[in-house]
Amino acid sequence: MSRFRRVLVANRGEIALRVIRGAGAAGYETVAVYSDADADAPHVRAADTAVRLGPAAPVESYLHTGRILDAARRSGAQAIHPGYGFLSERAAFARAVTDAGLVFIGPSAEAIEAMGDKAAAKQRMQAAGVPCIPGHSGAQSDDQLLVEARRVGYPIMVKASAGGGGRGMRLVRGEDELPDSLRSARSEAELAFGDGTLLLEKALFGARHVEVQVLGDQHGHVVHLGERDCSVQRRNQKLVEEAPGPSVTAALRRKLGEAAVRAAQAVRYVGAGTVEMMLVDATGEFFFLEMNTRLQVEHPVTELVYGVDLVGLQLSVAQGDPLPWSQAEIDARRTGHAIEVRLCAEDAQMRPRTGTVLRWSPPEGVRVDAGIETGSVVGSSYDSLLGKLIAHGPDRETARRRLVEALRRTTLLGVETNRALLLAIIEGDAFSSGVFDTRLLDTMPLPVVPTWHPALAAIVLELAGRRALSRHSTVVGWESTRLAARAFALSCDDELVRVSLQALDGDRWRAGEHELQVRAFSETTLRYTIDGLERSAAWTLDGDTLWLDAAGVTRVYVDRTYAPSIGTRGPTDGLVRAPFDGRVTRVLVTVGQHAEAGQPLCVLESMKLEHTLNASAAGQVTAVHVAPGDQVVAKRVIIELAAAPSSS
Repeated sequence: MSRFRRVLVANRGEIALRVIRGAGAAGYETVAVYSDADADAPHVRAADTAVRLGPAAPVESYLHTGRILDAARRSGAQAIHPGYGFLSERAAFARAVTDAGLVFIGPSAEAIEAMGDKAAAKQRMQAAGVPCIPGHSGAQSDDQLLVEARRVGYPIMVKASAGGGGRGMRLVRGEDELPDSLRSARSEAELAFGDGTLLLEKALFGARHVEVQVLGDQHGHVVHLGERDCSVQRRNQKLVEEAPGPSVTAALRRKLGEAAVRAAQAVRYVGAGTVEMMLVDATGEFFFLEMNTRLQVEHPVTELVYGVDLVGLQLSVAQGDPLPWSQAEIDARRTGHAIEVRLCAEDAQMRPRTGTVLRWSPPEGVRVDAGIETGSVVGSSYDSLLGKLIAHGPDRETARRRLVEALRRTTLLGVETNRALLLAIIEGDAFSSGVFDTRLLDTMPLPVVPTWHPALAAIVLELAGRRALSRHSTVVGWESTRLAARAFALSCDDELVRVSLQALDGDRWRAGEHELQVRAFSETTLRYTIDGLERSAAWTLDGDTLWLDAAGVTRVYVDRTYAPSIGTRGPTDGLVRAPFDGRVTRVLVTVGQHAEAGQPLCVLESMKLEHTLNASAAGQVTAVHVAPGDQVVAKRVIIELAAAPSSS
């Protein structure tokens, strides 16, 4: 085969940037593709050449095979790396690439097809001697699935046969939940993968989610690079990954690796792939879940533990080169421990968040794979993943401590993120002990916002106002050392918070029951002391909106102090607002209909996930302002309810 020298990366964000840098370091020319929303994205500038695909909508850009192949033709690329997500596990795309005379940097279309259909994959794995979870992968009518669910026994998992990444996946605890779960899982699977086929599997509680990294070449050799533990998840979305697995012994690692290699050999796998398993710690049993026929989001932990470059190895085997190591040689390379967290544009409840990055200051001392920079626009069209922080150390505890410090030193203002949740997880007793399973987040409390946080926000607004006044004042040497008690009105998370602020002697302040000391105040940071502890905080002011990052918690405050008199609407005001930017996929009620408290009203899709909006109180639907397919912005009123009459 002729060797390629120019690689097109058919993806965006942090994975496109990581592949472009890896390919460049290996001596390849690189080509980026981009939608209109990503015209100024870092991955576009990092490549040697960039080609526009089309509008922001993925179906018109990153999911458009014809436009990607045309970009390869125009740029002279001889190979295409799909990254992960989008078209990376579409057999039709892999086949179209090779039919166009290009090299697909990944497995064959046949291997993708074999593992992409989860039902067929399970049958193939059973034939290869890989243990599988009991379930059903045949008939698709609701009535037939109901019968099979009874046979398998609740609780069960409903899964999209064509996909992964938690999309199209639902936990069903009882028969009454099954109809809605089937409907929503089908809809989400069709949105994400274009295929609503579902399968059922017995839900395993008290189990850990582990996956084995495999690598195959074109000469029939397959090796594994150990396992990763991905048990820390919320709504089937992974948040934390580590290698090696804290509960995996050397003997179990050998068994897991051998099973994963058999799985890959069963489909003549070439390139980097991952075999996912459920591990029951109590018995040491493990069961095949699925195979991801691509590079994984969490591949950096394996790279750090084994000292390899998986992207470089993908390129090498795609050129026809043999794997450089035997299994024994790879095993000997394993050293230390690595932990990765996913920094996402989400709040603590995993609701998607959009906006413009006003400041991005990644930490030093750990690996950071990110696709954003100050000024990046985060929209609702793509995945919520902004970047990853990965710490490596000689042992698990050292890696964990390094990651905690890295998260504390990470600043991202302008878009809400899950950083506080990640900190709470990594610092928590359960994760620290290494003894946990996929239910860890079911019982873990959400991060607590310090009660003094709004007080510090009021002080920042006061000092920022003084600074602005002193810059523009004609009074030379103007200074104010004392302040009469002053009331601030701050809007935060749709609530109005009032802070009575008074300056005391020196740089001390009193706000309600809190006394704080603030010094070293600058345009971007400050030092503050409360309860005898001195810390740093980061802030930025965008008009009347303050972003304040203090004590590991970032909150957004809108200064309403001088706004016209406002009131706050409670949860039962009857106005159902969009909690984020997104697209309406289903409207579940009509005008005149009575809705019970908790009843689903509307389904929004944002960042590739579906979210159901429920009635907070019983009432009659008086207005519906949206229809399926409509794009909505955060806080837009989409449904109105009239409160149910009082029974008294």
